[in-house]
Amino acid sequence: MPNAKLTNYFHLHLLVFIAGFTAILGELISIGSTALVWYRMLIAGVLMFLYIKIIKLKIQVSTKTKLKFFGAGIIIALHWITFFEAINQSNISITLAMFSTGAFFASFIEPLIYKRQIIWYEILFGMIVILGVFLITQSEIKYLNGILLGISSALFSTLFAVINGKFIAEHRATVISFYEFLSGVVFLSIFILLYHGGFTAEFFVLSTSDWVYIAILASVCTAYAFIGSVDVMRHISPYTVILTYNLEPLYGIALALVLFPETEIMSTQFYYGAFLVLSTVIADGILKNYKNHKNKSSLVNKS
Repeated sequence: MPNAKLTNYFHLHLLVFIAGFTAILGELISIGSTALVWYRMLIAGVLMFLYIKIIKLKIQVSTKTKLKFFGAGIIIALHWITFFEAINQSNISITLAMFSTGAFFASFIEPLIYKRQIIWYEILFGMIVILGVFLITQSEIKYLNGILLGISSALFSTLFAVINGKFIAEHRATVISFYEFLSGVVFLSIFILLYHGGFTAEFFVLSTSDWVYIAILASVCTAYAFIGSVDVMRHISPYTVILTYNLEPLYGIALALVLFPETEIMSTQFYYGAFLVLSTVIADGILKNYKNHKNKSSLVNKS
């Protein structure tokens, strides 16, 4: 049993590493953000459909439920577009540092959707995150567009995660994901037809390296990472999973420094700001776990 537990922990860190590697692929792929996300969601959707067929999973849901999934699919498409465009407009380090502000947005979005009170320490942590973002912006003002896009990406990501949290209580995660990928492809196809001149021949002419990187992005970093994360949560506590995924920006920034030192080495003030943001996110996770553990202990003692 200890070996099995250790294997699952290694698997979890592999999944977080893969999540951080997504940003590296965004830097390496040369096509525009909208086309990139269209390919990613199309290929991942096809792979997810094949997986559904292999395990013989029923995917029938009501029309009302489909519409909800479709809305979430559009949100995740917008998250990915703003994420990759932030990399194009700035770099990986800026984008991942801004992506960490998602915990700040969650402190306001969760209470609205789940109708709970705002917790005082979430406001305090939010203020620290704002200070971290201020330090980064002051030191890297030339990347302002990337900073704003990265913050937008974090907002869309948080909104998607909170909404998906409600879906997962009633539906299989694989079914949810399949419909979200499908809706993202439909949404982006309409957007491309209306605002990007349609699907021209050039749209489908990609370099060999782009095809390889997109295939890795859609299969390993999307379809496999999603299925793997669902599986690992059966063996490891949700808290450990969530807290470990907060290391994604650290893995990504470290990879970027090794692979692209000429564009990723930032000012000292940037790292002060990034440290404030990332440490606040981790502290928030630890404090929430402590409170949950304390509440469970109180319930046990009362019973």
